[in-house]
Amino acid sequence: MLKTFSIGGIHPAENKLSAESAIQALPIPQMVSIPISQHIGAPATPIVKKGDEVKVGQLIAKSSGFVSANIHSSVSGTVFKVDDILDASGFRRTSIIIKVDGDEWLEHIDRSEELVKDIKASKEEIIKQVGDAGIVGLGGATFPAHVKLSVPPGKTAEVLIINAVECEPYLTSDHRIMLEKGDEVLVGTQILMKALEVNKAIIGIENNKPDAIAHLTKLAANYNGIEICPLKTQYPQGGEKQLISATIKREVPSGALPIEVGAVVQNVGTAYAVYEAVQKNKPLIERVATVTGKSLKNPSNWMFRIGTPVKDIIEAAGGMPEDTGKIVGGGPMMGKALSSVDVPLTKGSSGLLLLPREETARKATKACIRCGKCVSVCPMGLEPYLLMVCADKKDYERLEKDAVMDCIECGSCSFTCPAHRPLLDYIRLGKGKVGQIMRARK
Repeated sequence: MLKTFSIGGIHPAENKLSAESAIQALPIPQMVSIPISQHIGAPATPIVKKGDEVKVGQLIAKSSGFVSANIHSSVSGTVFKVDDILDASGFRRTSIIIKVDGDEWLEHIDRSEELVKDIKASKEEIIKQVGDAGIVGLGGATFPAHVKLSVPPGKTAEVLIINAVECEPYLTSDHRIMLEKGDEVLVGTQILMKALEVNKAIIGIENNKPDAIAHLTKLAANYNGIEICPLKTQYPQGGEKQLISATIKREVPSGALPIEVGAVVQNVGTAYAVYEAVQKNKPLIERVATVTGKSLKNPSNWMFRIGTPVKDIIEAAGGMPEDTGKIVGGGPMMGKALSSVDVPLTKGSSGLLLLPREETARKATKACIRCGKCVSVCPMGLEPYLLMVCADKKDYERLEKDAVMDCIECGSCSFTCPAHRPLLDYIRLGKGKVGQIMRARK
């Protein structure tokens, strides 16, 4: 019997339309806009100004705290300006705008395809290199990777879990990385193991990717301590706490982090980026994203330079279909609608979903019938119908008491509600306010 998490979960249509599409290199744009905040934590501080010449891989914004991340130029050219521009969130954020000229890389970056398996860096050197390279969680959360590798005093990591689940419908970028960069992912996993001083790593992959499971299982025979763990296809299997429950049968307590149960979770794309940083001296300047949709001419996977406009990757996939009703950054369950195709792709851009108009219209909301479906599918054991009411009534004390901060915003409740109630929308609002109250109290 395949492993899975203990409570809740749903089975939305998979729609992995781009699963057979090999990763292609997106042409370099004429201009990139690189936000200084592409991660959880403090924005980076720009260290370049208008008129400066930059090369590919050059540091252009420096981490401004422990929970922050360096930003590097993904192109060579001239800094056009440092200005506030609209980003994927719909807000104006400070960005470094670079006019592209050629493709000149820093000399110390190894651009060869040769696999480097020998890990010479020490634990401390690995953590520093990961931080210097500006690597963040590439599953979408964008938490600075060096912070996760810095285990707090008094805590001990026992196992590294690599999240290769990719449970979001439509998205296939992690799938393609496993198939095309399998050895690099496994070396990256061993680098992470060395940084955490653990002897065991588990790579969790849903069983709707049998080719990736077979490929990595074969390769992993040559790497000590790495286990490939097939998992039941069930959303949100890729949630951090759900993945820990599925793979090692430990439950992370409410309000606690995975390290409390001896686990550290990193995304499979992050493992690949760590390999490139430590073995190839390459900072995080590009990543793979899926561009997909039922009406799109060419659902596909692209390696793009950070800061590339969204419209460029859509054009590469065949252009915007006439019936497009909404462009979603990420997958249909946890992604967010974009306000413009001029916004830049960033470190957290795992995919773009172009939804047909008829699939984007919200259905009329009806009264809650107390069916309990939202409760039965919640992977965190919460009561979404009640949390929505409390958020609507601004009962923040009750929201905190009922553990609204445990919500992982997976959208399972809204997906399954027969009354089409916007449960997650209200819960997000309430969660945001409770978070503010809790931070103020500290």
